[in-house]
Amino acid sequence: MIRVCVVDDQTLVRQGIRSLLALADGIEVVAEADDGDAALLAILEHDPDVVLLDLRMPGRAGIATLRELEARGDITPVLVLTTFDDDELVLQALRAGARGYLLKDVTLEQLVGAVRTLAEGGTLIEPAITQRLLRAVRRSPETEDDLGGPPPSLTAREIEVLRLVASGYANREIAAAMHLAEGTVKNHVSNVLLKLGVRDRTRAVLRALHLGLIGNGT
Repeated sequence: MIRVCVVDDQTLVRQGIRSLLALADGIEVVAEADDGDAALLAILEHDPDVVLLDLRMPGRAGIATLRELEARGDITPVLVLTTFDDDELVLQALRAGARGYLLKDVTLEQLVGAVRTLAEGGTLIEPAITQRLLRAVRRSPETEDDLGGPPPSLTAREIEVLRLVASGYANREIAAAMHLAEGTVKNHVSNVLLKLGVRDRTRAVLRALHLGLIGNGT
């Protein structure tokens, strides 16, 4: 059973997500919160497998919540809830440790798929709006996650693995798509993180976008 915490200041949004996830097998909403402070308490108490986090909330908003989770060393996968006009905010959220983002007008299939992707260790950076995110990366100042000297030398196979990571594939799915052993994929992902000088898969995608290693057709 995948245990989910829903964080949004709008009651109707939380109820809507809970109702949708109730229709899916193997997923249960175990906690709700209406701001970041309540979310931090709920995550600590209920230890969910996935957190769905609104970015715009009164009090402690989404970015501050993500930063506090990272400061605590909490590695619970977080998927931010966003709208089409939130490109810059989404970029901040990904840099703060979110595993991806989900548009608030998603279908049931997309919502369930997103929750399962994160629970399995994947990321969710939708190809349909990767170009919008790419523009946001190029507009924004460089951070320490974007720096690190000249572009690293990735092999063709590592680039392909990185593209699949950017599309939200977990290691098991990458292994199936590339006809490789899952252990081999894990090694490729580790090499990519090392070469890009980043701590996790999401930051690897951001750095690759910044360097132009992926983005066209990804």
